[in-house]
Amino acid sequence: MKGLSSEFQGEADGPGERLIGSSDGTGLKIGIVAARYSYFITGKLVSGACNKLLTQGVRDEDITVCWVPGSFEIPVVASEMAKTGNWNSIICLGAVIKGDTAHFDYVAGEAARRISQISVETGIPVVFGVLTTFNVEQAIERSGDGQDNKGEEAAIVAIETANLLGSLKTVRKY
Repeated sequence: MKGLSSEFQGEADGPGERLIGSSDGTGLKIGIVAARYSYFITGKLVSGACNKLLTQGVRDEDITVCWVPGSFEIPVVASEMAKTGNWNSIICLGAVIKGDTAHFDYVAGEAARRISQISVETGIPVVFGVLTTFNVEQAIERSGDGQDNKGEEAAIVAIETANLLGSLKTVRKY
């Protein structure tokens, strides 16, 4: 079970049926809402997410990327996308880097709260891939090439969660 934390044991955690979302993106439609602000970071997050989606079987034509001005605007577009039901999952990508003002707290906090709220209200997985870092160096580390790219991580979360929700519809009823 690639990508799962080492403490996940699956069958060893007690009795009952186990469900886990597959990382196979075949047949899924994925939306991405990304902030243009700090594009030198968010562009790499989007690239990482798209590349990971493609390697997991999502077709290029089934990926839609919407660019918004900043991370604060991500939730409104993600909400509208989720309400349409046209996407199996939506990935939200941005970078909020702490500065000398309280701006960081307001933007990061509101983005996180509203993105989470959209998932619960619509039943569509809306993945929080907004970096909230103390400095630019941390943001660069989390948007680099390879497995440290949080866009790639968000893509796997989007696929697995969409697949898990899909499998819940087929769980046997007692």
